[in-house]
Amino acid sequence: MTVETGGLVEQSKNNITTTVKHVNNRVRYGNKTEKKNRSYKKMRREVVFPRVPDVLQQLFVSCTQIFRGPGFVPPASDVNKLCDILDKMKPEDVGLSKSLQFFKPTGAVNGTPRVTYTTIYQCDQFSLCIFFLPETAVIPLHNHPEMTVFSKLLLGKMHIKSYDWVEPKDSIPPSKCEISIFFKSPNRIHSFIFDVIIIGLFFSLVVAVRLARLKANSVYTAPCNTSVLYPTTGGNMHQFTAVTPCAVLDVLGPPYSKEDDRDCSYYKDFPYSAFSNEGETTRVSEEEREGLGWLEEIEAPENAVMDRIDYLGPQIIETSY
Repeated sequence: MTVETGGLVEQSKNNITTTVKHVNNRVRYGNKTEKKNRSYKKMRREVVFPRVPDVLQQLFVSCTQIFRGPGFVPPASDVNKLCDILDKMKPEDVGLSKSLQFFKPTGAVNGTPRVTYTTIYQCDQFSLCIFFLPETAVIPLHNHPEMTVFSKLLLGKMHIKSYDWVEPKDSIPPSKCEISIFFKSPNRIHSFIFDVIIIGLFFSLVVAVRLARLKANSVYTAPCNTSVLYPTTGGNMHQFTAVTPCAVLDVLGPPYSKEDDRDCSYYKDFPYSAFSNEGETTRVSEEEREGLGWLEEIEAPENAVMDRIDYLGPQIIETSY
Protein backbone atom coordinates (compact mmCIF):
# COMPACT_ATOMS: atom_id res chain seq x y z
CA MET A 1 0.00 0.00 0.00
CA THR A 2 1.37 3.38 -0.99
CA VAL A 3 1.27 6.02 1.73
CA GLU A 4 1.43 9.70 0.84
CA THR A 5 1.28 12.46 3.46
CA GLY A 6 0.74 16.13 2.99
CA GLY A 7 1.58 19.18 5.05
CA LEU A 8 0.00 21.11 7.88
CA VAL A 9 -2.49 23.94 7.83
CA GLU A 10 -2.29 26.23 10.85
CA GLN A 11 -4.50 29.04 12.09
CA SER A 12 -3.70 31.01 15.28
CA LYS A 13 -6.24 32.65 17.55
CA ASN A 14 -5.93 33.62 21.21
CA ASN A 15 -2.64 31.78 21.52
CA ILE A 16 -4.29 28.55 20.41
CA THR A 17 -2.91 26.90 17.28
CA THR A 18 -5.20 24.53 15.43
CA THR A 19 -3.32 21.98 13.36
CA VAL A 20 -5.03 20.09 10.58
CA LYS A 21 -3.45 17.06 8.95
CA HIS A 22 -4.29 16.47 5.33
CA VAL A 23 -3.28 14.46 2.30
CA ASN A 24 -2.65 16.08 -1.07
CA ASN A 25 -5.01 18.92 -0.02
CA ARG A 26 -7.96 16.58 -0.49
CA VAL A 27 -8.86 15.56 3.04
CA ARG A 28 -8.72 17.84 6.05
CA TYR A 29 -9.60 15.54 8.91
CA GLY A 30 -9.63 16.11 12.64
CA ASN A 31 -7.72 18.70 14.61
CA LYS A 32 -5.64 19.16 17.70
CA THR A 33 -4.79 22.23 19.73
CA GLU A 34 -1.37 23.28 20.88
CA LYS A 35 -1.37 25.56 23.94
CA LYS A 36 1.30 28.19 24.34
CA ASN A 37 2.57 28.98 27.84
CA ARG A 38 4.45 32.27 27.93
CA SER A 39 5.92 31.54 31.38
CA TYR A 40 8.38 29.17 29.77
CA LYS A 41 11.30 30.35 27.72
CA LYS A 42 10.65 27.43 25.42
CA MET A 43 7.22 26.74 24.06
CA ARG A 44 5.53 23.73 25.62
CA ARG A 45 3.11 21.93 23.31
CA GLU A 46 0.26 19.83 24.57
CA VAL A 47 -1.99 17.84 22.27
CA VAL A 48 -5.63 17.99 23.32
CA PHE A 49 -8.01 15.43 21.82
CA PRO A 50 -11.81 15.62 22.02
CA ARG A 51 -13.49 13.61 24.77
CA VAL A 52 -14.34 10.11 23.56
CA PRO A 53 -18.08 9.76 22.87
CA ASP A 54 -19.81 7.01 24.81
CA VAL A 55 -20.92 5.24 21.63
CA LEU A 56 -17.35 5.04 20.27
CA GLN A 57 -16.01 3.71 23.57
CA GLN A 58 -18.88 1.25 23.71
CA LEU A 59 -18.02 0.04 20.19
CA PHE A 60 -14.40 -0.56 21.19
CA VAL A 61 -15.29 -2.43 24.39
CA SER A 62 -17.82 -4.63 22.59
CA CYS A 63 -15.28 -5.50 19.88
CA THR A 64 -12.74 -6.61 22.51
CA GLN A 65 -15.39 -8.93 23.95
CA ILE A 66 -16.77 -10.31 20.70
CA PHE A 67 -14.01 -11.02 18.17
CA ARG A 68 -12.02 -14.25 18.56
CA GLY A 69 -9.79 -14.48 15.48
CA PRO A 70 -9.79 -15.77 11.87
CA GLY A 71 -12.87 -17.65 10.71
CA PHE A 72 -14.80 -16.91 13.91
CA VAL A 73 -18.34 -15.76 13.20
CA PRO A 74 -19.95 -13.88 16.10
CA PRO A 75 -23.30 -15.28 17.23
CA ALA A 76 -26.44 -13.45 16.14
CA SER A 77 -26.81 -11.75 19.52
CA ASP A 78 -23.34 -10.20 19.24
CA VAL A 79 -23.90 -9.21 15.61
CA ASN A 80 -27.11 -7.43 16.64
CA LYS A 81 -25.27 -5.75 19.51
CA LEU A 82 -22.58 -4.29 17.25
CA CYS A 83 -25.16 -3.26 14.64
CA ASP A 84 -27.19 -1.45 17.31
CA ILE A 85 -24.10 0.48 18.40
CA LEU A 86 -23.01 1.35 14.87
CA ASP A 87 -26.53 2.39 13.85
CA LYS A 88 -26.40 5.01 16.62
CA MET A 89 -23.07 6.42 15.52
CA LYS A 90 -22.91 9.87 13.93
CA PRO A 91 -20.07 11.49 11.98
CA GLU A 92 -19.29 13.71 14.97
CA ASP A 93 -18.51 10.61 17.08
CA VAL A 94 -15.29 10.16 15.08
CA GLY A 95 -14.57 13.85 14.55
CA LEU A 96 -16.30 14.30 11.17
CA SER A 97 -18.79 16.86 9.96
CA LYS A 98 -20.26 17.92 6.63
CA SER A 99 -18.43 21.24 6.98
CA LEU A 100 -15.05 19.59 6.38
CA GLN A 101 -13.41 20.71 3.16
CA PHE A 102 -13.45 17.15 1.87
CA PHE A 103 -17.27 17.04 1.75
CA LYS A 104 -17.72 20.39 0.00
CA PRO A 105 -18.47 20.43 -3.75
CA THR A 106 -15.37 20.86 -5.89
CA GLY A 107 -14.55 21.03 -9.57
CA ALA A 108 -14.13 18.06 -11.85
CA VAL A 109 -11.33 15.63 -11.07
CA ASN A 110 -9.11 14.28 -13.83
CA GLY A 111 -9.01 10.50 -13.70
CA THR A 112 -10.19 8.33 -10.81
CA PRO A 113 -9.62 10.08 -7.47
CA ARG A 114 -7.68 8.25 -4.75
CA VAL A 115 -9.31 6.86 -1.61
CA THR A 116 -7.93 7.93 1.76
CA TYR A 117 -8.18 5.98 5.02
CA THR A 118 -7.38 6.36 8.69
CA THR A 119 -7.15 3.77 11.47
CA ILE A 120 -8.85 4.49 14.77
CA TYR A 121 -7.60 1.30 16.41
CA GLN A 122 -6.06 -2.02 15.38
CA CYS A 123 -5.02 -5.22 17.15
CA ASP A 124 -4.74 -8.88 16.13
CA GLN A 125 -8.44 -9.50 16.72
CA PHE A 126 -10.09 -6.49 15.05
CA SER A 127 -9.58 -3.03 13.57
CA LEU A 128 -11.63 0.16 13.31
CA CYS A 129 -11.00 2.14 10.10
CA ILE A 130 -12.60 5.03 8.23
CA PHE A 131 -12.43 5.27 4.44
CA PHE A 132 -12.85 8.61 2.66
CA LEU A 133 -14.05 8.38 -0.94
CA PRO A 134 -14.15 11.50 -3.11
CA GLU A 135 -16.98 11.65 -5.64
CA THR A 136 -16.63 8.89 -8.30
CA ALA A 137 -13.85 7.17 -6.31
CA VAL A 138 -13.91 3.37 -6.27
CA ILE A 139 -12.71 0.70 -3.86
CA PRO A 140 -12.50 -2.17 -6.38
CA LEU A 141 -14.14 -5.56 -5.95
CA HIS A 142 -12.22 -7.43 -3.23
CA ASN A 143 -12.68 -10.17 -0.65
CA HIS A 144 -12.39 -10.55 3.13
CA PRO A 145 -10.85 -13.98 3.88
CA GLU A 146 -11.98 -15.51 7.17
CA MET A 147 -13.34 -12.13 8.25
CA THR A 148 -16.57 -10.68 9.58
CA VAL A 149 -16.94 -7.03 8.57
CA PHE A 150 -19.39 -4.36 9.72
CA SER A 151 -19.73 -1.29 7.44
CA LYS A 152 -21.44 1.91 8.56
CA LEU A 153 -21.90 4.71 6.02
CA LEU A 154 -21.39 7.90 8.03
CA LEU A 155 -21.67 10.53 5.31
CA GLY A 156 -22.57 10.67 1.64
CA LYS A 157 -24.16 8.42 -0.96
CA MET A 158 -22.50 5.19 -2.08
CA HIS A 159 -23.18 2.38 -4.55
CA ILE A 160 -22.37 -1.06 -3.14
CA LYS A 161 -22.07 -4.19 -5.26
CA SER A 162 -21.30 -7.50 -3.55
CA TYR A 163 -21.09 -11.23 -4.27
CA ASP A 164 -20.85 -14.58 -2.49
CA TRP A 165 -19.38 -17.73 -4.02
CA VAL A 166 -21.83 -20.33 -5.29
CA GLU A 167 -21.28 -23.61 -3.46
CA PRO A 168 -20.30 -26.28 -4.30
CA LYS A 169 -17.48 -24.56 -6.16
CA ASP A 170 -18.22 -24.22 -9.88
CA SER A 171 -15.15 -22.98 -11.74
CA ILE A 172 -15.94 -24.58 -15.10
CA PRO A 173 -17.91 -22.41 -17.53
CA PRO A 174 -20.20 -24.85 -19.42
CA SER A 175 -19.33 -23.34 -22.83
CA LYS A 176 -15.78 -24.67 -22.56
CA CYS A 177 -16.64 -28.20 -21.42
CA GLU A 178 -17.21 -29.33 -25.01
CA ILE A 179 -13.61 -28.63 -26.06
CA SER A 180 -12.37 -32.10 -25.08
CA ILE A 181 -14.66 -34.03 -27.44
CA PHE A 182 -12.77 -32.81 -30.51
CA PHE A 183 -9.54 -34.44 -29.39
CA LYS A 184 -10.71 -38.02 -28.87
CA SER A 185 -8.61 -40.70 -30.59
CA PRO A 186 -9.71 -44.22 -31.59
CA ASN A 187 -6.52 -45.55 -30.04
CA ARG A 188 -6.95 -45.88 -26.25
CA ILE A 189 -3.32 -44.90 -25.54
CA HIS A 190 -3.52 -41.88 -27.80
CA SER A 191 -6.92 -41.06 -26.31
CA PHE A 192 -5.42 -41.09 -22.81
CA ILE A 193 -2.53 -38.83 -23.85
CA PHE A 194 -4.86 -36.42 -25.57
CA ASP A 195 -7.16 -36.43 -22.55
CA VAL A 196 -4.26 -35.51 -20.25
CA ILE A 197 -3.18 -32.71 -22.59
CA ILE A 198 -6.66 -31.35 -22.97
CA ILE A 199 -7.35 -31.49 -19.24
CA GLY A 200 -4.29 -29.33 -18.64
CA LEU A 201 -5.33 -26.94 -21.39
CA PHE A 202 -8.89 -26.95 -20.11
CA PHE A 203 -7.99 -25.94 -16.55
CA SER A 204 -5.56 -23.29 -17.75
CA LEU A 205 -8.50 -21.69 -19.55
CA VAL A 206 -11.13 -21.85 -16.83
CA VAL A 207 -9.53 -22.02 -13.39
CA ALA A 208 -9.49 -18.21 -12.98
CA VAL A 209 -13.28 -17.90 -13.38
CA ARG A 210 -15.69 -18.93 -10.66
CA LEU A 211 -19.45 -18.67 -10.33
CA ALA A 212 -20.78 -16.18 -7.75
CA ARG A 213 -24.19 -14.99 -6.63
CA LEU A 214 -25.01 -11.28 -6.53
CA LYS A 215 -25.84 -10.23 -2.99
CA ALA A 216 -26.26 -6.45 -3.29
CA ASN A 217 -26.33 -3.93 -6.12
CA SER A 218 -27.83 -0.74 -4.71
CA VAL A 219 -27.18 2.86 -3.74
CA TYR A 220 -27.16 3.70 -0.03
CA THR A 221 -27.50 7.15 1.51
CA ALA A 222 -26.34 8.09 5.02
CA PRO A 223 -27.73 7.67 7.58
CA CYS A 224 -28.58 4.04 6.87
CA ASN A 225 -28.41 0.69 8.63
CA THR A 226 -25.11 -1.10 9.15
CA SER A 227 -24.28 -3.85 6.65
CA VAL A 228 -22.54 -7.07 7.71
CA LEU A 229 -20.56 -9.59 5.68
CA TYR A 230 -19.26 -12.97 6.85
CA PRO A 231 -16.48 -15.35 5.74
CA THR A 232 -18.78 -17.15 3.26
CA THR A 233 -22.03 -15.15 3.20
CA GLY A 234 -23.42 -11.63 3.32
CA GLY A 235 -21.53 -10.39 0.26
CA ASN A 236 -17.95 -11.24 1.25
CA MET A 237 -16.64 -9.73 -1.98
CA HIS A 238 -17.76 -6.15 -2.44
CA GLN A 239 -17.06 -2.95 -4.34
CA PHE A 240 -17.70 0.63 -3.16
CA THR A 241 -18.35 3.50 -5.61
CA ALA A 242 -18.89 7.02 -4.29
CA VAL A 243 -21.90 8.77 -5.82
CA THR A 244 -21.06 11.78 -3.63
CA PRO A 245 -18.08 12.27 -1.27
CA CYS A 246 -18.41 9.51 1.34
CA ALA A 247 -17.06 8.40 4.69
CA VAL A 248 -17.58 4.80 5.78
CA LEU A 249 -16.57 3.23 9.08
CA ASP A 250 -15.44 -0.39 8.85
CA VAL A 251 -15.08 -2.84 11.74
CA LEU A 252 -12.96 -5.77 10.54
CA GLY A 253 -12.64 -8.89 12.62
CA PRO A 254 -9.87 -9.84 12.22
CA PRO A 255 -7.97 -7.31 10.05
CA TYR A 256 -6.03 -8.28 6.92
CA SER A 257 -2.67 -9.94 7.53
CA LYS A 258 -0.18 -11.15 4.91
CA GLU A 259 1.78 -12.97 7.62
CA ASP A 260 -1.29 -15.05 8.48
CA ASP A 261 -2.14 -15.71 4.80
CA ARG A 262 -5.12 -13.39 5.02
CA ASP A 263 -4.27 -10.94 2.25
CA CYS A 264 -6.78 -9.12 0.06
CA SER A 265 -7.67 -10.52 -3.39
CA TYR A 266 -9.24 -8.52 -6.22
CA TYR A 267 -11.74 -9.58 -8.87
CA LYS A 268 -13.31 -8.61 -12.16
CA ASP A 269 -16.95 -9.58 -12.65
CA PHE A 270 -18.70 -10.78 -15.80
CA PRO A 271 -22.40 -11.42 -16.48
CA TYR A 272 -23.55 -15.02 -16.31
CA SER A 273 -24.10 -15.19 -20.06
CA ALA A 274 -20.46 -14.31 -20.81
CA PHE A 275 -19.24 -17.85 -20.00
CA SER A 276 -22.39 -19.94 -20.39
CA ASN A 277 -23.42 -21.69 -23.59
CA GLU A 278 -26.86 -21.28 -25.10
CA GLY A 279 -28.21 -24.57 -23.77
CA GLU A 280 -27.05 -23.86 -20.24
CA THR A 281 -28.47 -20.33 -20.33
CA THR A 282 -31.91 -21.54 -21.36
CA ARG A 283 -32.01 -23.89 -18.34
CA VAL A 284 -31.58 -20.92 -16.01
CA SER A 285 -34.42 -18.44 -15.71
CA GLU A 286 -33.84 -14.81 -16.61
CA GLU A 287 -34.32 -13.81 -12.97
CA GLU A 288 -31.69 -16.33 -11.85
CA ARG A 289 -29.25 -15.16 -14.55
CA GLU A 290 -29.46 -11.58 -13.28
CA GLY A 291 -28.44 -12.83 -9.84
CA LEU A 292 -25.40 -14.79 -11.05
CA GLY A 293 -22.01 -13.75 -12.39
CA TRP A 294 -18.49 -15.02 -13.04
CA LEU A 295 -15.58 -13.62 -11.05
CA GLU A 296 -12.00 -13.63 -12.29
CA GLU A 297 -9.21 -13.04 -9.79
CA ILE A 298 -6.89 -10.25 -10.98
CA GLU A 299 -3.83 -8.36 -9.84
CA ALA A 300 -4.46 -5.39 -7.58
CA PRO A 301 -5.77 -2.58 -9.84
CA GLU A 302 -4.35 0.93 -9.73
CA ASN A 303 -7.31 2.30 -7.79
CA ALA A 304 -6.65 -0.21 -5.00
CA VAL A 305 -3.78 2.01 -3.80
CA MET A 306 -4.90 4.28 -0.94
CA ASP A 307 -3.47 7.24 0.96
CA ARG A 308 -3.23 7.06 4.75
CA ILE A 309 -3.65 9.88 7.25
CA ASP A 310 -3.36 10.00 11.05
CA TYR A 311 -6.54 9.68 13.06
CA LEU A 312 -7.02 12.88 15.07
CA GLY A 313 -10.58 12.36 16.23
CA PRO A 314 -11.73 11.29 19.71
CA GLN A 315 -9.34 8.72 21.18
CA ILE A 316 -10.69 5.49 22.62
CA ILE A 317 -9.58 4.53 26.13
CA GLU A 318 -7.76 1.20 26.30
CA THR A 319 -8.70 -0.42 29.58
CA SER A 320 -8.80 -4.06 30.73
CA TYR A 321 -12.33 -5.35 30.76
